[in-house]
Amino acid sequence: MKILGIDPGLQITGFGIIEIDGKGEPKLFEYGHVRTAASEGLSKRVFKIYARINALINEAQPQVMAMESVFYATNVKTAITMGHVRGAVMVAAETSGIPVFEYAPREIKMSVVGNGAASKEQVQFMVQHLLGLKEKIEPIDASDALAAALCYWHRTNLK
Repeated sequence: MKILGIDPGLQITGFGIIEIDGKGEPKLFEYGHVRTAASEGLSKRVFKIYARINALINEAQPQVMAMESVFYATNVKTAITMGHVRGAVMVAAETSGIPVFEYAPREIKMSVVGNGAASKEQVQFMVQHLLGLKEKIEPIDASDALAAALCYWHRTNLK
């Protein structure tokens, strides 16, 4: 089973795929990011994210997607922009018939680090450790995406 994790962002959308091996343990399959330029219009940026995630889904064939749920934003414009990005990612999943599971940022951190208020660096370190990697996962948005995938794996393992 492959689980695609997404950390949605307009400037950088992180992605990461873990594959569950025959022993039920997660292994790194792939990770990366989609970067958009502020000089591009919003629609071009959102479409670029959609197109890359759609291509990734078609190439890797994950069975599920896990992503951060909507967070509280004091800036309304930021919240609306994030909604556009999240919608584009969800449409890419839905187009391929992949179910989307959403987790609160605190739940993802709790699942991976054991502390819902963990820093991004702590999440990055634990993702690296849980997947048995020697190198640091960069950019940090990709480690956040892998953390979402690991959260799904932890939650389904607890059932």
